[in-house]
Amino acid sequence: MGKPKKKDKGIVSREENYSEWYTDIVLKAELADYSPVKGSMVIRPRGFAIWERIREALDDMIKETGHENAYFPLFIPESFLKREAEHVEGFAPECAVVTHAGGSKLEEPLVVRPTSETIMYEMYAKWINSWRDLPLLINQWANVVRWEMRTRLFLRTCEFLWQEGHTAHETAEEAEEETLKALELYRILAEEWMAIPVLKGVKTDAEKFAGAARTYCIEAMMQDGKSLQAGTSHNLGQNFARAFNVQFQNRDGELEHVWQTSWGVSTRLMGALIMTHSDDQGLVVPPRLAPDQAMIVPIYRSDEERTAVLDASAKLKSSLKEAGVRCRVDDREQYKPGFKFNEWELKGVPLRIELGPRDLKENKAVLARRDTGEKTFASLDGVGETVLGLLDLIQKNLFNQAVAFRDRLTREVTDYDDFKAKMEGEGGFAISSWCGQAECETRIKEETKATIRLIPFEGGEAKGDCTCVACGAKAEKTAYFARAY
Repeated sequence: MGKPKKKDKGIVSREENYSEWYTDIVLKAELADYSPVKGSMVIRPRGFAIWERIREALDDMIKETGHENAYFPLFIPESFLKREAEHVEGFAPECAVVTHAGGSKLEEPLVVRPTSETIMYEMYAKWINSWRDLPLLINQWANVVRWEMRTRLFLRTCEFLWQEGHTAHETAEEAEEETLKALELYRILAEEWMAIPVLKGVKTDAEKFAGAARTYCIEAMMQDGKSLQAGTSHNLGQNFARAFNVQFQNRDGELEHVWQTSWGVSTRLMGALIMTHSDDQGLVVPPRLAPDQAMIVPIYRSDEERTAVLDASAKLKSSLKEAGVRCRVDDREQYKPGFKFNEWELKGVPLRIELGPRDLKENKAVLARRDTGEKTFASLDGVGETVLGLLDLIQKNLFNQAVAFRDRLTREVTDYDDFKAKMEGEGGFAISSWCGQAECETRIKEETKATIRLIPFEGGEAKGDCTCVACGAKAEKTAYFARAY
């Protein structure tokens, strides 16, 4: 086999090599680049601008639900991680450890933050004394380090950006409510902002967060038929509270351990965004997240036309901004309009607006949609309202397309041979019964590379005389299986 052929934009097709297509999109759309530090990435301005939109949308929702932002140290004493045995066992292989600093060996090694439960809960033990101090609702935006052996830009890197919410509560019921509330925020972010449809449910014990009582998640389907975990919310019970002695005096005057939650999403969402919507022409960004929702491209041939078109473009930009549209004018002299069309298509701008001398005479502009490629004419009178309406249509269309794709690759599977064939072929979600035994779950993973992505909130209990798809024993659960990132 020869090397995959790159198209005009330097992007291989999804069908020819999906993995290379993904990397081409990230690099050519200038979202990120490889750094000199192996396994790490540089997030470029365009990529960071999209991440900022994601972060701002979620941060607003987090604050609206009563949480406050704080910041905790990057370095964690190694002994802290060892206090919760299951937690340290889950993270030990990924930890980066500092043993020397300031020219001498440290008395105690410091772990570079893989997650912040331990350092935060040491502080919670100081701050929480009474039921009156609860709930404690804190969120942190930070970088974390997990020493991955196999890395991919945005999807899995040694260092990445994320938010992590950590809360403490008076009762188990309040903690459970908080866990599900955070999960719903993630659903809203994914579906209403990122136009990515997700499934909500609970992880199996084998797939849950190390040290958690229960882990809930949202799962999205990528265009190659693999699932991607887009967000997790963990009910920690009292496990960490006991390990870090986070206690409070309850309403009866007795000492009791708090009930805790933790939840987070990361720059992995950028990978989900790319793989859900983009195509062989480049990146596709939903309008609600696009740094530039519209790009105005002036078209002219003479100096006289240039002056008139650029003046009209400036007025159009002003009109659109007044209407609430994020837009710019690409008035670079060194590039022709065709080059600009290709560039903004590659970089995923939802709407391109073409404006030339003939358009000015007819008091109109050409609107070109990134999602469908469709071109329409729009009057310059009231253009702001027209563009806003079109952006809303693009946002909804991207979501509906993703739903339709996911649904095409989701079906009930009762036969194990059929299950294997689906995972080897089209991929997607297999809705199958499971006996509930960890041994069977492990066998399925080893034989098919598919894991239980979640057990849905509704319909998760096996019905009647259903049998496990793999072993044929009486089923306890109905689960969504898929190969995953």
